[in-house]
Amino acid sequence: MDSVTHIVLGACIGELIAGKRLGKKAMLLGAIAQSIPDVDFVASFWMDTTSDLLAHRGFTHSILFTLLLSPLLGFVSKKWQRKTNLSLWNWTMFWGIQIFIHIFIDSFNAYGTGWLEPFSHQRFTFNTLFVADPLFIIWPLISAVVLLVLKRNNAKRRGWAVAGVACCSLYLVYCIYNKLHIDKVVSKAIENQHIRNNKWFTTPSPLNCMLWFVVIENDSGYHIGYHCVFDKKDKLELRYVLRNDPLLKPLEGNKELRDLKRFSRGYYTAEMWHDTLVFNDLCFEDMAGWQNPDAKFVFHYYLLPPGANDIVVQRGRFAGWGNGAVLALLQRIKGN
Repeated sequence: MDSVTHIVLGACIGELIAGKRLGKKAMLLGAIAQSIPDVDFVASFWMDTTSDLLAHRGFTHSILFTLLLSPLLGFVSKKWQRKTNLSLWNWTMFWGIQIFIHIFIDSFNAYGTGWLEPFSHQRFTFNTLFVADPLFIIWPLISAVVLLVLKRNNAKRRGWAVAGVACCSLYLVYCIYNKLHIDKVVSKAIENQHIRNNKWFTTPSPLNCMLWFVVIENDSGYHIGYHCVFDKKDKLELRYVLRNDPLLKPLEGNKELRDLKRFSRGYYTAEMWHDTLVFNDLCFEDMAGWQNPDAKFVFHYYLLPPGANDIVVQRGRFAGWGNGAVLALLQRIKGN
């Protein structure tokens, strides 16, 4: 999830775990704890772009990292906060719960997390939450703001913290329900529309969990499109894109290409943009494809000749967005 979500959710959870004994300091420490796994961003200062893509949400988002760091931070906190009545176990659980919730929530995004690093490079992703979903963040955000205003001894503090965590948890359940519904529709449509496929996935479109991006792979490319939980018909409206593997043959064995294929989990295409060879990762949708059926993909990496790829994950996420794209998104969410 985005940094703000982790901060406000961590603040609410910190209040629940230790607010009575630490006061508002529990919120601050909770926000810090929830942000710790994202310390891997510093790797970008000395890693090349494709290595950084694989390092992000890697070891610092693993179960081993959680198990190693939690008791260490618990020990330091116990020594630092001698006057509190929190035991070493209490402090260890404080840090451990926060870090684990961070890596757990991140696994619901398309990027995926390396839970089993360094023993396995498998990425775990449930493709259920967009990385920044206003309806997920709004509840802990409101609660965190109220908790900052309320005095330490106010009896309503715990209720606000519970509300912030509970409401976003219920929204996550709603997202999972929508995911299961969409997957059922897609599975049935593949059978009814006789779509040959090797594998497929669905992932939420930007800022919501009602409109979903669908990718169905066959031997030479992908059927892609959007389907909404409010659509009245279960028939999928799809367009076809070729994988274009022959374009990548000159780079066979190239480290960048190897990293990109691994990062994309095998969902990729290649294409020429004028004289530039581009690698597209389909896991991150296309650019406002609900409005423009021929839209380019959000994640595009310039291979030959090499281009500026420093912000490859972010640069296409809201590219070309304007009032028209937003209105088209809202209209499409209403269903067909």
